[in-house]
Amino acid sequence: MTAESARAFPAFAPHASRGARGRTWWGRAWTDALEDAALSGEPLRKGRAYAGSGRVGPITVGPGRIAAAVYDADGSQYETVVRIERLTAAQWDRFLDQVAAKSGHLAALLDRDMPQDLVTAAEDADVRLLPGIGDLDPDCDCPDWELPCRHAAALCYQAAWLLDADPFVLLLLRGLDERAFLDGLRERDPSSRAPGSPADLPGAGVAAREAYRPVDPLPADPPPVPDAVPPPDFTPLPGTPAGTLESLVVEAARRARELLDESARRPERSENPMNTAGGPP
Repeated sequence: MTAESARAFPAFAPHASRGARGRTWWGRAWTDALEDAALSGEPLRKGRAYAGSGRVGPITVGPGRIAAAVYDADGSQYETVVRIERLTAAQWDRFLDQVAAKSGHLAALLDRDMPQDLVTAAEDADVRLLPGIGDLDPDCDCPDWELPCRHAAALCYQAAWLLDADPFVLLLLRGLDERAFLDGLRERDPSSRAPGSPADLPGAGVAAREAYRPVDPLPADPPPVPDAVPPPDFTPLPGTPAGTLESLVVEAARRARELLDESARRPERSENPMNTAGGPP
């Protein structure tokens, strides 16, 4: 991985109501790994207070590390880093195989969700994605002796918030950013047509020959419709008074309309004579 893989996040504003330990199951798994390895509970308590009061500066996440400046109440600034082991190339291959084995895995990740069955399947393939006890390695230039110190604890609690919002942050910490992750899936064997294979991935596209194949010519335009239909010729027969024929036509049209309306209002007769009000005929 190169330095371009790192992501920077702005500092969180003070947010006393935010749950420090994470809202998602994978965010809580991150803080569980921190708390289960802590030598003392006091730095954790102070770290949660620091995280909620906005004393952590902008956070940088890269392969194998997360870093930020953390501030004490007197304005003292300490550079804090938390490291985690990166997955090997062979482990990433096995993890990508698990993602490609089920189309819902990729869909969930792209929807910023971490499927528990994917993490379980990865563990069965000897790929541990979430940290366990001792997997988080905090480092801070403050004089505190606790492990973790309050500054590293604050950074870890805010890291859980980043993981809550985007599980790809966890993948980046383990060594693979989102683009490299998707490229790795596209490189799987397309002939397998397994769910999650390249045809199912965003941007997979179609063959150029199919996209640009010629189409049948369009039919000719229909003849133009005249602006208006000329009225019929009402030339009266010899001896017929002027206007009589027009009056007869209008009266016939009116009567036809009345008959149509009357027919529409009349209830339909049942084809079965036993269904009539008077019974059988």
